[in-house]
Amino acid sequence: MYRYFISLQWKSFVRSASFKTEIWFKILMALGALYFILLFLALGVGAYFIIEEAGLGDPLRVVNRFLIYYLGADMYLRYMLQKMPVLNIRPLLYLPLKKNSVVRYSLGKTLLSFFNISHAFFFVPFSIVLLIQGYDPVSVAGWHLACLALFLGNNFLNLLLNNVDRFFYPFLAALASLAVAQYYGWFDITAYTAPVFDAFYDRPWTALLPWVWLVFCAVWAFRHFRSTMYLDGGLAIRTAEGRTEDYTWLNRFGNLGTFLKNDIKLIRRNKRSRTTVLVSLLFLFYGLLFFTGSMEVYEDPVWQVFAGIFVSGGFLFTFGQYVPSWDSAYFPLMMSQNIRYREYLQSKWWLIVIATAVSTVLASFYAYFGWKAYLAVVVGAIYNIGVNSYLVLWGGAYIKTPIDLTSNKKAFGDRQAFNGKTLLLTIPKLVLPLGVFMVGNLLWNQTAGFVLVALSGIVGFTFKDRVFRLIEKIYRKEKYKTLRAYKQQGS
Repeated sequence: MYRYFISLQWKSFVRSASFKTEIWFKILMALGALYFILLFLALGVGAYFIIEEAGLGDPLRVVNRFLIYYLGADMYLRYMLQKMPVLNIRPLLYLPLKKNSVVRYSLGKTLLSFFNISHAFFFVPFSIVLLIQGYDPVSVAGWHLACLALFLGNNFLNLLLNNVDRFFYPFLAALASLAVAQYYGWFDITAYTAPVFDAFYDRPWTALLPWVWLVFCAVWAFRHFRSTMYLDGGLAIRTAEGRTEDYTWLNRFGNLGTFLKNDIKLIRRNKRSRTTVLVSLLFLFYGLLFFTGSMEVYEDPVWQVFAGIFVSGGFLFTFGQYVPSWDSAYFPLMMSQNIRYREYLQSKWWLIVIATAVSTVLASFYAYFGWKAYLAVVVGAIYNIGVNSYLVLWGGAYIKTPIDLTSNKKAFGDRQAFNGKTLLLTIPKLVLPLGVFMVGNLLWNQTAGFVLVALSGIVGFTFKDRVFRLIEKIYRKEKYKTLRAYKQQGS
């Protein structure tokens, strides 16, 4: 039975319209996975000695102190990035297959997720180092097995809480508040959680408790998915009561206003688009790594331009890169109407411009770190409007990813967003402004570098009509490929 499921999964992969894209994406993902594996491995081997040399105390106790944040960060990444079981369940319900087998296969497949395997590259070498340093083998084994059960429990808990925002966002807010409170010395949650993790080593029998929790979560997840495997039940398409929203003030802009109204409604009404907007707001705080002097490696002025582009361009990079995929559900209907591509693209462009301007205003708090810090944000915004806004629209012509607006998964990206053309278009988005700044900085000074980057954006804005004619031509050329891709679901 499981061999049959695996064969179906393989056929779905090789027969999909994005098969070639999948191969390149898998190669890129493999390289990324290798990087993180080496990073975790280095931490696993070196964490003990780094903590010991820093004089922070017993390395095991120090790790236990911060394990609560490690588990919380793991849960956050799982919720935002980990995909649900990809086995296409609906067609299988018409076949004489046992529902229990389908659910077991789907849940069992999640155990092979990178989010589970990656942690082993930290805990296994760290446990080996503990044994070499003379720690009690039974106690180390108990601690290691307890940590394993906790992270696997996160796996099943994430499946149960999938898309349940009313639980996730309060959890995220609470975790962030605890971290801030500990940083400023107001309240230290680790004083209460560290003894729990210490107990797994001091009293190895307590390692059974996380395994009881793991079994409970696994059984709960199995029963939950088993009970919803009905076409007229848990797998049915959910409907909601429609709402009327008045944006008549946009009518003065003609067809452009109509498209803007559709985009605003799309963002307000759908989970995926709302999550994307929330993610774009997180970009506002990305500059804290560069402007606060907390990391010596980012003190070079060129990194300030890099930060400025990301701080002001959060919406551009998260929303703009998926034009026209946001409209994939009704894109064939749109293409059957008398719609000018120019007006459609300009509505997306104006939405990006408005969001970039709002982000720049919200980022004004960076002036606290000096006028050059906020100047970098303003310069990055000008470049985003004058250059990067065109590039994301251009790259969108080659991204044929139908988006499920009811799900917030893949809010950071999607496999079909990676192909040769879009990767080439990434170079001028990030590398070109850095190069322009370096020229001005080396020939004159830092201010001249900022001026050159801003001038690049202004020059790009003056060629707006000519650039839009080029982008419109590309969209027309890719039109039918896009329509075919949107019709093929589950690719």
